[in-house]
Amino acid sequence: MQTNETTYLYRPVNQVELDLIEQSNWTKFPPRLPQQPIFYPVMNEEYAIQISERWNVNAYGVGYVTKFAVKTNYLSKFKIQNVGGEIHNELWVLAEELDEFNSNIVGKIEVTKEFRK
Repeated sequence: MQTNETTYLYRPVNQVELDLIEQSNWTKFPPRLPQQPIFYPVMNEEYAIQISERWNVNAYGVGYVTKFAVKTNYLSKFKIQNVGGEIHNELWVLAEELDEFNSNIVGKIEVTKEFRK
């Protein structure tokens, strides 16, 4: 969803990531691990739900879907990447650009869904 000033994005996360987001007062995503060169926010909740249910729950026992607004003008620098079906659209943010990405989040990161085994 998009307004003139912000675009809503979604991010499936596990418990460790969610705890780090909470420690930031719900304002930023944690740094990527060395083996994770790219941060992948997704463009719609349906896709985030698929990832959370199918991958995070199986891998970690729990998965969450987060929703957050980002300044639309900032997002224009990223090309939308389609990685499968019609709904599988995401942005590829280099790990070294995550601080800048976080500084363009407007408001709080919120949890919209929770899935468990």
